[in-house]
Amino acid sequence: MKLEVDRVTKRYGATTALDDLSLSLASARVLVLIGPSGGGKSTLLRLLGGLETADAGTLHVNDHRLVANPAELQTYRRQNGFLFQAFNLFPHLSARRNITLPLEKVHGHPPGKAHKLAEQALDRFGLLKHADNLPAQLSGGQQQRVGIARAVAFSPEVLFLDEPTSALDPEMTAEVLELIQELAEAGQDIILSTHEMGFARAVADQVAFV
Repeated sequence: MKLEVDRVTKRYGATTALDDLSLSLASARVLVLIGPSGGGKSTLLRLLGGLETADAGTLHVNDHRLVANPAELQTYRRQNGFLFQAFNLFPHLSARRNITLPLEKVHGHPPGKAHKLAEQALDRFGLLKHADNLPAQLSGGQQQRVGIARAVAFSPEVLFLDEPTSALDPEMTAEVLELIQELAEAGQDIILSTHEMGFARAVADQVAFV
């Protein structure tokens, strides 16, 4: 994974979240963004994921130049997986349907193909026996694993994880850490933000302090 962030500034009203930030990486498998709360970690992650646009400066991720063009950003986002600290599972849908729905609606897979990909993802993360459960019937760690399964079911170019363990207890944090390590070892490029130094040390091959 290659990154080039050149003098990027991002403001929200009168608040400057990032000010003239630059970052260059020629090669990385797992980039971890660390720093204090409010320092801009999540903002930088959202910019790199194409979820926000910069007010100044340029960003490149691999061969993609991220510009303020809605159609181009939508195409870019569809190539990547995202997971945030709130899990963001549909509460009225089963674990399986939480995965098949975006595969059908966003990626255009027919229902049969989406079902197969969802089953493979759930099986990969030890969740196949919970495929028909609603999120409320799952533990926090299981919900986060469903979220990760959904994010990687279509083999994303880059997986973006924003504070993926902040809502979990220590045991579940270790479970998710192991899962992220397995993804990295399998060749998945990952950009994640965290304020947990032990977690960062365990998974990162590159670290950026924001």
